[in-house]
Amino acid sequence: MHDIIPQFVTLWAVIDPVGSIPVFLAVTAGFSLTHQRKLAGAAVLAAAGVLLFFIVAGQLLLESMGIPLAAFQIAGGIVLFLFALTMIFGEGKPEQEKHLLTQAEGGDPVGPAMSHAIFPLAIPSIASPGAMMAVVMLTDNQGFDLVEQSITTGLMLVVVLITFLLLLGATFIHRLIGDAGASIISRVMGLILGAVAINSILEGITTYFSITV
Repeated sequence: MHDIIPQFVTLWAVIDPVGSIPVFLAVTAGFSLTHQRKLAGAAVLAAAGVLLFFIVAGQLLLESMGIPLAAFQIAGGIVLFLFALTMIFGEGKPEQEKHLLTQAEGGDPVGPAMSHAIFPLAIPSIASPGAMMAVVMLTDNQGFDLVEQSITTGLMLVVVLITFLLLLGATFIHRLIGDAGASIISRVMGLILGAVAINSILEGITTYFSITV
């Protein structure tokens, strides 16, 4: 039971549901409520599909290339740590992804199409590179049995479902917290993710070099 809360917090940090609200509002600016709901549903389904793929096939791909999971833990931890640093010190997640949207629109962040449910909303806003790496590490075939992996998968789907619900209420939530509030929450999540990343690196090092702590 004690692993459920840390895993949920990790998944919440890497998926960052609140941080996806401003970019969703930019993507759906001027659209009807019905179209906004369709776009939110498409984005969440696409993101869930990508993360499920990495849960099922991520480690198999690593093993087929002869990469031990301990090495992936170290590399993944480093990438997650760098990702956390960008959340803390760089542009906030909403600003980064709205910039991606501006590039995709050729300089105009308004007038989005359904394709924007995939980019930048599903990827990289919801199913971020950090989330892809996190789900692989949290479902290690050597460290977790099928039941534990199923629980982790369920937690991931819960976070994605919460993301969907937040997107449905995005306009109301954004009025409450604004871009600044979303940016603050994203930075706090970055701090938590940084601690998770360092722990992953240390665990990978102790496993790879058979260090007894």
